[in-house]
Amino acid sequence: MHRPRLPLPVRVSGILLTTALTGACLAACSPVVDVAPAADAANPACAPMMVALPDAIGDAALRKTNSQATAAWGDPSRVILRCGVNVPGPTTDRCVSVNGVDWVIKEGDAAWTLTTFGREPATEILLTKDQEAISSATVLADLSAAASKVPATRDCVGQEELQNLPTSK
Repeated sequence: MHRPRLPLPVRVSGILLTTALTGACLAACSPVVDVAPAADAANPACAPMMVALPDAIGDAALRKTNSQATAAWGDPSRVILRCGVNVPGPTTDRCVSVNGVDWVIKEGDAAWTLTTFGREPATEILLTKDQEAISSATVLADLSAAASKVPATRDCVGQEELQNLPTSK
């Protein structure tokens, strides 16, 4: 028995649909970023922040990761986020406030580590320092709204706050 042929417009649209679906599948199959979870990644306080993360930081798109309470932007990854890291205690490291969120900054040879201060659980951002890097100001500005979903319990204290302390007598 001979099957009737579909009209040309139906065959072409079927081919285009198949091509589009194949392209979508290939795009969705980009490698998942391997990120080690933080010790307290299962903390429920991370959830509101994770759902508020931006789809992009600068020109780096958000990618899927293989661990709870983690995120990555860029291909290759230029920004990595982990919620549930150890909460930093008092420190002499530089601390900046961006849009109401305090961040402790540690500059390493290959990457910067930016950690929220005064929020439990703490969030850590690893930021590459290569020539394709996104500026730390852009990263902190783009991530502060999400990081603020974890309530602050303390603030950074700067040198200017320490200068006019009352004496104990």
